[in-house]
Amino acid sequence: MSDCLFCKIAAGELPSKKVYEDEYVYAFEDINPVTPIHILFIPKEHISGASEITSENSAVVSKIYEAIAKVAKEKGLDKSGFRVVSNCGADAGQTVFHLHFHLLGGTKLNWP
Repeated sequence: MSDCLFCKIAAGELPSKKVYEDEYVYAFEDINPVTPIHILFIPKEHISGASEITSENSAVVSKIYEAIAKVAKEKGLDKSGFRVVSNCGADAGQTVFHLHFHLLGGTKLNWP
């Protein structure tokens, strides 16, 4: 999608601090981190949010979780723990309407 911020980041049209990339997934540091480690994982294909996942595009979610597991291990978060969050819709706090997952860690997290 031509006007999507995260599509532009994945395409290299806007700068980011890349953490991970493969054929399906792009991950980068959040510009406003809420934890010491705060990384966003996005599909390279535009999907506006979790409500738009279908049988045709759902395989990318497993690719994203595989990437999350790999990066979490690289960052040492697999030992201490981490959180993965995906907001769906404005009322849930989604501000960029491109499916994305926040990897949060590096500190003790409380709920909620």
